[in-house]
Amino acid sequence: MSRAMASAAAEAKPTAVVSGQAARGFAAAAAGEKDKHVEVPLPMYGVAGKYASALYVTAVRTNALDPVETELEQVCGAAQINPVFSDFLKDPSVPKAARMKAIEEIFKQTKFNDVTKNFLAVLAENGRLSQLQRISSCYSELLLAHRGEVKATVTAALELTQGELEDIKNSLKGYLKPGQTLKVEQKVDRSIIGGIVVDIQDKHIDLSIDTKIKQMEKLLAEAI
Repeated sequence: MSRAMASAAAEAKPTAVVSGQAARGFAAAAAGEKDKHVEVPLPMYGVAGKYASALYVTAVRTNALDPVETELEQVCGAAQINPVFSDFLKDPSVPKAARMKAIEEIFKQTKFNDVTKNFLAVLAENGRLSQLQRISSCYSELLLAHRGEVKATVTAALELTQGELEDIKNSLKGYLKPGQTLKVEQKVDRSIIGGIVVDIQDKHIDLSIDTKIKQMEKLLAEAI
């Protein structure tokens, strides 16, 4: 998929412009079913937050929450491994016609949900493709809240065993509200030497050996 997206981005020419039909389709879906009120589960701010909130409302109304999340992650994943496609998304100088042409070519090579297609077309038309990674992250945060899940990222120097992860999960239960469940993501960062670093909601818990060493070095320097 990443190769197809890169090819579409590289070959897009500013000679054919996709009509505004897809963008209008997304706007219509967002504005439609006015009798079906959708509450956004988390306040979102900034450009990315506003787009993510609008996407969430539309995905709820069309029962497409999970497919949209998966497809946005696929696009962002392709950008991470393919510099050509990444540059295409980030480059604000790409003409609107070229952006729309590339998005149209990508649609021909994927089986994305209509909500995802229309949303990407809106981003291309409005020159907001550079915000896609942040929008995807905000959208995932909204889905976590929608599911009653709280995400915790545990970073360690080595991959933790299942038993160690269970111990950490148990120690983090105090951060949960009634009805919430914990979703743990594990990352490996050898620079922290040992120990762990936990990020949950707005809390940053640094129990790494690297930090302890730096704190000790600072205390020793102040004592001299």
